Amino acid sequence: ALKGLKHNYLVPILWLNECITEFFSPAGEIGLITRKYDTFSTEFKHYLFHFSTAFHSYHGFYETFGMGCNRNCGLITGAVIGAVLAVFGGILVPVGDMLIEKTVKKEAVLEEGTTAFKNWVKIDTDVYRQFWIFDVQNPEEVEVHSSKIKVKQRGPYTYRVRYLAKENITYDPETHTVSFLQPNGAIFEPSLSVGTEDDTFTILNLAVAAVPHLYPNSFIQGILNSLIKKSKSSMFQNRTLKELLWGYTDPFLNLVPYPVTTTVGVFYPYNNTADGVYKVFNGKDDISKVAIIDTYKGKKHLSYWASYCDMINGTDAASFPPFIEKTRVLQFFSSDICRSFYAVFGAEINLKGIPVYRFVLPSRIFASPLQNPDNHCFCTEKLLSKNCTLYGVLDISKCKEGKPVYISLPHFLHASPEIAEPVEGLSPNEEEHSTYLDVEPVTGFTLQFAKRLQINILVKPARRIEALKHLKQNYLVPILWLNETATIADEKEAMFIDQVTGKINLLRLVQIILRSIGTVMFVAFMISYCACQVGC
Repeated sequence: ALKGLKHNYLVPILWLNECITEFFSPAGEIGLITRKYDTFSTEFKHYLFHFSTAFHSYHGFYETFGMGCNRNCGLITGAVIGAVLAVFGGILVPVGDMLIEKTVKKEAVLEEGTTAFKNWVKIDTDVYRQFWIFDVQNPEEVEVHSSKIKVKQRGPYTYRVRYLAKENITYDPETHTVSFLQPNGAIFEPSLSVGTEDDTFTILNLAVAAVPHLYPNSFIQGILNSLIKKSKSSMFQNRTLKELLWGYTDPFLNLVPYPVTTTVGVFYPYNNTADGVYKVFNGKDDISKVAIIDTYKGKKHLSYWASYCDMINGTDAASFPPFIEKTRVLQFFSSDICRSFYAVFGAEINLKGIPVYRFVLPSRIFASPLQNPDNHCFCTEKLLSKNCTLYGVLDISKCKEGKPVYISLPHFLHASPEIAEPVEGLSPNEEEHSTYLDVEPVTGFTLQFAKRLQINILVKPARRIEALKHLKQNYLVPILWLNETATIADEKEAMFIDQVTGKINLLRLVQIILRSIGTVMFVAFMISYCACQVGC
């Protein structure tokens, strides 16, 4: 019967429109089926008759047990379920945020038993302070001929700092504050350094350079000059890294006949000292104030600057009040620089799987009052800045007992060209020399940071001092620059992801899934319902 075929045939048998409403109508069932298969082979009509009889039996069973909900009802029910899921997914957003906010507010308070308190008392992340020393290559040419200073950067030399727990922690329940001392300590890390603490550098003689600033009277300068010559001191000296940073006995000061501190060092004294007393808000009554400094050494102002520049603002930058927005300006206080700073949002980045906001120190921090009028009260000296028209450096001599110490960004980044002009060998770089803070926005914890600054000494001509009398201009001599940095440890990162980021991401995922499934179900069932209505 098939051998005469020359190719394959796909033979249509029948088609049907399974519309339950019509099928369940006893009057219309046979007519419906007949209408739908009349265009095909009539040899199958007796099969359809048996199918119709069986369907009538099922219909009777359905009615017997009271299941009167038809396909339209099912489609509408599916659409309603989808809508409910979508709405529930939407409700999870504010409800979930409310639960997260409640948990964070509880754990961010600085009191015993909270997550914030444990990390606040003692930082469990290694904090390193890296130093690059500016080694002077032509000391005699500068001292005798007032030539440009040629420097060569050497480093990094790395120390571990901030490893000691806070001391003398005292609570004040009435003001919701906690007071403490922050001990200082530095441990040399040879494996992270290019040399040893005994490496020698040619640097500025700190004691000699300070004489014209501390003793402007020419008669006194003449007396001190005799002691400088007797001690065989000059404008520059050779010192080891350890001496430069942490202190050495100066031969010139050792000859001074009246009581003076004879030990000199960029960070002297440091080890076995403490910073503070700090008093900060614990956030118990107002979480938006947690970790913000109330007083420093018992004062709300520093007594170094005029007007609002003298205010102590913000935290210590280790953490900030939670729920940080990109529009917020983060304020923090730095005791070693003797002023408050601020950082602005720079970018949103991923740190070891944790979304963080990177806040950067803007260039206008060290701008002149002409560029940033808010800085007018930071301009305290008129000589180097040429009546506050130059920019890029900050005179902090008032908080350094009158010593001519100036702070800038490394390699005079964002500074006036006139300031860096007398120095050769500098290469400012935005990526390597800028300061930033990577803050987790929900908790306000700083998970990574890099605080970079340069320490400079102002040297000016002094005709009564032999070592300085040949100078023809002022020099802002770079001594060193540092990078204090830390990154969240792997074990703390895992804990943070598990307890904070992971839960937030899971909640967000559930929200997305519920809303997506609900929306798809609602749309699909509604389309099916409408199609059925039209087809039936």
